[in-house]
Amino acid sequence: MNQLDFATRTALVTGGAAGIGLAIAKRFKSSGARIALWDRDAGALKAAAQSLEGDVTVHEVDVADPDAVAAAMRASAAVLGQIDVLVCSAGITGPNTTTWEYPIDAWRQVMDINLNGIFYCNRAVVPYMMTRDYGRIVNIASIAGKEGNPNASAYSASKAGVISLTKSLGKELARTGVRVNCVTPAAVRTGIFDQMTPQHIDFMLSRIPMARFGTVDEIAALVCWLGSEDCSFSTGAVFDLSGGRATY
Repeated sequence: MNQLDFATRTALVTGGAAGIGLAIAKRFKSSGARIALWDRDAGALKAAAQSLEGDVTVHEVDVADPDAVAAAMRASAAVLGQIDVLVCSAGITGPNTTTWEYPIDAWRQVMDINLNGIFYCNRAVVPYMMTRDYGRIVNIASIAGKEGNPNASAYSASKAGVISLTKSLGKELARTGVRVNCVTPAAVRTGIFDQMTPQHIDFMLSRIPMARFGTVDEIAALVCWLGSEDCSFSTGAVFDLSGGRATY
């Protein structure tokens, strides 16, 4: 594993108790960063903190609640002293069904967590980063946000929103020391697959020229670079991890 220098840096990872978020947190910690994990699953948070072995701050947070996000941001900043990197990884897939049959409550839940939640977290962290004129924000989107997966309209639309939010915020902060980027993975086998039908999983695999799913460690490697000082001239950008699926 390549190491980047995060010896004096901190990283806050939402959805950090499992899957992609936990892999990202491990990558940052192995490079020397102090870590704060947010998740709404208290039990998983405790287990994640134990697996990271060391000084890890945890907060049970529902990112769909703007007041809870603001309070957790204050608490994390107080403990860490600064927030150098924010990675927004919390997300859900929602049901797999046609758009005209999509349950309205499920649509709202997907949007609240996947899109509104990232907005709340980005909005809350920017003032802390601007005070020091330094920061890195990495939002986890999806290749579905570019292409639109059938029978996953809410997920696809929410991730398209994340891409546009990233582009807007990146442009707004371009003349500061804060960089804002997102990654658009193709499917990665994590616990989130439990929310999908086997047919939808097979469809996603069929779209990947490498004929395999990505790994959480492959995503973590790119996110860690995007969170580093070396990522100095990229902002408002979209980085694919698609196994060849992305064609533009």
